[in-house]
Amino acid sequence: MKIMVYEVRPDEQADLEQQAALHGVELAVTDAVPTLENAALAAGCAGVSILGQGRIDAALLDAFYAQGVRYLSTRTIGYDHIDLDHARSIGLRVCNARYDPNGVADFTVMLILMCLRHYKQALWRGQVNDFSLAGLQGREMKDLTIGIIGTGRIGAQVARNLSGFGCRLVAYDLRQNPALEGMVTYVDFDTLLARSDVITLHMPLLDSNRHLINRETIAKMRDGVVIINCSRGEMADIEALIEGIETGKIGALGMDTVEGDEGIIHADHRVDILPNRNWFYLHQFRNVIMTQHMAFYTDAAVASMVSCGIGGICAMAAGDPCPTELTPPAV
Repeated sequence: MKIMVYEVRPDEQADLEQQAALHGVELAVTDAVPTLENAALAAGCAGVSILGQGRIDAALLDAFYAQGVRYLSTRTIGYDHIDLDHARSIGLRVCNARYDPNGVADFTVMLILMCLRHYKQALWRGQVNDFSLAGLQGREMKDLTIGIIGTGRIGAQVARNLSGFGCRLVAYDLRQNPALEGMVTYVDFDTLLARSDVITLHMPLLDSNRHLINRETIAKMRDGVVIINCSRGEMADIEALIEGIETGKIGALGMDTVEGDEGIIHADHRVDILPNRNWFYLHQFRNVIMTQHMAFYTDAAVASMVSCGIGGICAMAAGDPCPTELTPPAV
C-alpha cells in the first residue's frame, strides 16, 4: 500500500521511516500543504496523511477520492479542518491522532506563570540591559482561583499540574471527570467566568463553542483576568480579545493559538508582508504572549502523531479497529 504524506516537517522524517518499515508500506512525502492544485500527488495512493494547515473541504476530498484515496489521517488531535460529513458521504474514512496530554498541560502552566510574572516585559527589558522592577510585580498562584474550561485528558492533566501550587481550581464541562473528584469544584459556566482570576481553555473546537470567549463572556469576567488558550484559536473572538486588552479588562493573554493564525504559524515570515492586521496588532502588546502553536511539540508527541497518522490508515485499510477513527462505518 502507498500513502501520500503532506506537510512533512524534518523532525517527522525518522519516525515516518520507522512507521513505513513497521507496517510495510510505501510513503511519498512532501512539505506542501494539500490543495486542489497538488491533489494529484496522491494518485495511486490508498491513503493520505496531513497536518492542519490546509482546509480539507468537499472539493479536495472529492479530488483525493478520484485519485483512489480511501483513507485519510490527520496527524493532529484537532480535526475541524476536515469536512467529516462529506468524507462520510463519499465513503472516505478519516482518523486523527493522539498523544499524551503532558506536553500541552505543562506548556499551559508555563504560560500561566509567564503571564502572572510579566515575563514578556522582563525579557524585553533584559535584552537592552534594563533590569528595573517597576511594573513587574506579579501574583502568586496560591492566592488565585483558576478556571479550567474542558476537563478531558488535557484539562485533567492541567488540573493535576496546578494542584501542587495551592490555587483554588474550578471547572466547567458538560461531563464531569470522576478522576478529578476532590481536586476541582465543578461550577456552571457563568460562575466560572465570575470567580476565576485565570481562565484556561481545553476543548475541541465545535460549532457550539466557536467564539466561546467573546465580548459578552469577557464582560462577565473579573477585571484583570488572565486568559490562556492552548486549544483552538477560533474559540476566542480576536476582536473581543483586542478590546479586552485595550480597556484593561483582560490583564494578560497566554495564547498558543489565535484566531486567524492559519498561514502564519510554523513558517518563517521575517521577509514577508502579511495582511492579518488583528493577529499582529494583538501580538505586539506587552502583556500578550503568543507562541507558534507549539504546546504539543515534544519528541514524544511527534512520535505518537506520526504513529497514529500511518498506523491509523493501515488499521482502517486492514479492517482492524482504529481507536482514533472519526468516521466509523455503520454497523
